[in-house]
Amino acid sequence: MKHIFKEGERHRPVLLLLHGTGGDEKSLLGIGEIIDEGASILSVKGNVDENGMARFFRRLEEGIFDEEDLIFRTKELNDFLDQAADKYKFNRNNIVALGYSNGANIAASILLHYPQCLKGAILHHPMVPLRNIEKKSLKDKPIFIGAGDNDPICRPEETKELEDIFKDLEANVYIHWESMGHNLSRIEVEAAKKWYEENIE
Repeated sequence: MKHIFKEGERHRPVLLLLHGTGGDEKSLLGIGEIIDEGASILSVKGNVDENGMARFFRRLEEGIFDEEDLIFRTKELNDFLDQAADKYKFNRNNIVALGYSNGANIAASILLHYPQCLKGAILHHPMVPLRNIEKKSLKDKPIFIGAGDNDPICRPEETKELEDIFKDLEANVYIHWESMGHNLSRIEVEAAKKWYEENIE
């Protein structure tokens, strides 16, 4: 997968940056540096092209995911992380995902499919990736969800449904609400930074 790797302090987490639809491996670099300027950065570009826009998995229409492709692409990303850890010699068990929109959706999918893949996750405006999936424990896994109480794409009830799914799997979930629609605000990023410092470091 096309990506950027920036090595940080060896003892700190590796931030896995996963962009939204139409973004690329450069889109979230600034946000990653705000969250943890000392962390290593692994920023990945999605392999799916939707009318010239990069995504991490296909969708059938707005808000309707191609679940078969989502499962395939989730495994693809998990396998890539194995390869990247070997290539760049970082701790495979010390990866924290930071995803926005489509990137947050595949990060949520990884949490559900491969619970040991991530140390924790910051999910900005995620949707429920899959509803019919074998339950695997996420006991004490720290998860931040940034959401909009007026988000037209990821409606509040879906955010709460995802929270319930994670909590049912015993994850440690925190939701930060804003009123900026589907946009990622600086206030939300600062809230994620504060949460990260209290729950990850």
